[in-house]
Amino acid sequence: MARSAASASKEPASYEQALAELDRLVVQMEGGQLPLDQLLDGYRRGADLLAYCRGRLQAVEDQVKVLDDGQLKPWGAS
Repeated sequence: MARSAASASKEPASYEQALAELDRLVVQMEGGQLPLDQLLDGYRRGADLLAYCRGRLQAVEDQVKVLDDGQLKPWGAS
């Protein structure tokens, strides 16, 4: 399941795609069967995916604040 450096640095198309790829990386890395170089590449890719997911979540939170007049309200609040 080796990936080229070009595909490993590709930005995900969506939050869901990034999360799915991150999940696959975790499973591979926890399996303990990857060579050291692939393990390091997986860690780097995972860090990139995590940053992407955090950025998307922050963007959504910021949009919700705008819709709620600058305040992030608890879910279910009327």
